[in-house]
Amino acid sequence: MAEPAVQTTPFAHNYASEMIVFDHGEGVYLYDTEGNRYLDFGAGIAVNALGHADAEVAEAVADQMRKVVHVSNLYATPPSLAFGRELLEAAAGAGREPFTAVQFGNSGAEANEAAIKYARLTGRAEHGTERYRIISFENAFHGRTFGSLSATPQPKYREPFEPLVPGFLTVPMNDASALEKAVDESITAIMVEVIQGEGGLTLLESSMAEAINDISQKHGTLVIADEIQTGFGRTGALFASTGVGLTPDIITLSKPLAGGLPLSATLIPDRVNAKLTPGIHGTTFGGGPVTAAAGRVVLRRLNAPGFLDRVNAAAATLDAGLREIASTVDCVKQLRGRGLLRGLVLDFGDQTDALFPGILTTAQRNGLIVLRSGRNVLRLAPPLIISDDEIALGLTILKKILEER
Repeated sequence: MAEPAVQTTPFAHNYASEMIVFDHGEGVYLYDTEGNRYLDFGAGIAVNALGHADAEVAEAVADQMRKVVHVSNLYATPPSLAFGRELLEAAAGAGREPFTAVQFGNSGAEANEAAIKYARLTGRAEHGTERYRIISFENAFHGRTFGSLSATPQPKYREPFEPLVPGFLTVPMNDASALEKAVDESITAIMVEVIQGEGGLTLLESSMAEAINDISQKHGTLVIADEIQTGFGRTGALFASTGVGLTPDIITLSKPLAGGLPLSATLIPDRVNAKLTPGIHGTTFGGGPVTAAAGRVVLRRLNAPGFLDRVNAAAATLDAGLREIASTVDCVKQLRGRGLLRGLVLDFGDQTDALFPGILTTAQRNGLIVLRSGRNVLRLAPPLIISDDEIALGLTILKKILEER
């Protein structure tokens, strides 16, 4: 099929020089400027939970745009108040202690930045200036701002900007013994993704989640669950933490939160909120009335009877299809992830680095959008509204491409 693309863009050089130009979308499909259709198994990097051009989201946003768009965080609006309360109610039981406040922001990095700052503030208030260090895990990705980047132990993201913020320590993923040895009286928080979205889709094992709970309780250390990519239904539950038994003190959310608009949330308990004072942290745009209006629609839809049941059914269909591919296609060495965030570990021997990018472009030419995670993991994160037939279509295209490789 044709693949119209722009050859040069006005964007900075940290983006690709050649890009497909998408004109519109509908449900799980995107359409380029010449009308070619693409089945979207990327969802804008796990953002478009309700698919493209959702009518209810569009109506809520348009209605709010006609009322008031922005007032700053010096004032409140009905959508931001309502969404904040609904979000806290939805998170009841998801943490070690009840979440009693939300810090809105604009992106996942901003949500994690707030969590890092609040963890340091809490450690300082409860134990003094020596408790400020934060543990994260190998191959983690927590964002690109200096604080969140400092918690991201991947050289390709870090090295161009070093030196970074001091006070961050890396431990192997799913290694309880290493974590136990690393936690001392200087550690104020353990920061972990339930599934490492950019780090190869490694899942936090339930035994490791239990170890994090126990070790943090023993030392009075906060647990920050980075649910930027896994929260809001992606794994079949509202919060992926509950599926592995992790009981965090802070949860960060963003990608699907406002139906494609920029919004993030950092959920905190009284233990943290009690340390905050007016002006100690803030944001100009976060939690504005338009994005909050969209967020209310997304949350209401996710909580509607049967919605998450349908996500889990779709996840089972996807899992079965992926297992069939893994059993018949030699280059697929392992399946990773959970729910509708899945990965295929691909191995082409010493040609893996050379051949892997071609999988993505070949998929595009065949009308399928897929993503990459880590070095050699093909990432699938379709909209949560995807049907079994659409899953089957996507996997048929993908299997053919992998077989040809």
